Amino acid sequence: MPYRETSVTVAGLGSAVPDRILTNGDLERMVDTSDEWIVERTGIRQRRVAAPHEATSDLALAASRKALSDAGMDPADLDLIIVGTVTPDMPFPSTACLLQAALGARRAAAMDLGAACTGFIYGLAAAEGFLASGRFRTVLVVGAETLSRITDYEDRSTCVLFGDGAGAAVVRRATSVGGGLLSVYLAADGRGAGILRLPAGGSRRPADADTVASRQHFIRMDGREVFRFAVRAMVSAVKESLRRAGLRVADVDLFIPHQANTRIIDTAVRMLGIPPARVFHTIEAYGNISSASIPVSLDEARRRGRLRPGDTVLLVAFGAGLTYGGAVLRWEAAVPGASAAGEGGAAGSPSGTDSNPQERTQSMT
Repeated sequence: MPYRETSVTVAGLGSAVPDRILTNGDLERMVDTSDEWIVERTGIRQRRVAAPHEATSDLALAASRKALSDAGMDPADLDLIIVGTVTPDMPFPSTACLLQAALGARRAAAMDLGAACTGFIYGLAAAEGFLASGRFRTVLVVGAETLSRITDYEDRSTCVLFGDGAGAAVVRRATSVGGGLLSVYLAADGRGAGILRLPAGGSRRPADADTVASRQHFIRMDGREVFRFAVRAMVSAVKESLRRAGLRVADVDLFIPHQANTRIIDTAVRMLGIPPARVFHTIEAYGNISSASIPVSLDEARRRGRLRPGDTVLLVAFGAGLTYGGAVLRWEAAVPGASAAGEGGAAGSPSGTDSNPQERTQSMT
């Protein structure tokens, strides 16, 4: 039996990515790398990059409007907005407050949540708690990032990894017994905080001429240590999430991991004994979009027909902090109508809604 007597369900999904595409070929002209090297080590072929006028809240707004449309709801129905991000528009006010104003969701409380790539799962857990308490009826959970703003395009070890995008979910009480969110598991290990970080720009190292000159306002990562942590964390989170839901690996219809690196995913999948056919990938088209990775992938899986009512889906992520966690859902939401698709740009659907997203590739340069 699920470890919680009450649960919540995803009533609507939406996602958005920028129009601009940065291919591996583009990166070959920027740093000493190659398409073959990037694909072999990461599985990434392209990533989306926000235009100069696009901020994290813009992508969040596009995804949120589509999630609300998908749920058949109005912004006035929202009681709370939670935005997971490490790339807010500004330190304050929160991106969630900017999103609340842009949506016109005047009744909703709003807050940002900083759990890096695990942000969407942390947001689901927070939403569940608020809904179970009876304080709120409807929560909008968003993962949104413009990682291109903090990516060092002179560092070939990290610039190949990251992209921009947003995903949103309207979360409410479950509508049937045994449906919705069956379990959620959150964890962290702050001892590893130094292996994935943005060194400057906060109270420890405020911005000055030295931090700018030494490029301390960009992502810094110890790739080998991140790999080791990621595999351990994913395996641990999967096992604990399933245990709390009273399920086994064999019960999972679809596995959606954080899209950081195909070698990490493949290693964890092999250790867990998950059939590769049940693993969903979007990394080839979008790269690592941090907190947006899980909701964008969830939305795309549903649109591709990989996620059907009654399916059991397992979400798992890891990120800077270090944070990690998992969630098990029994999918209840219906397939979206035409109102949630067919628009272009940041307000439109991810290119992965096509059968072959690379047919739409446009070079950034």
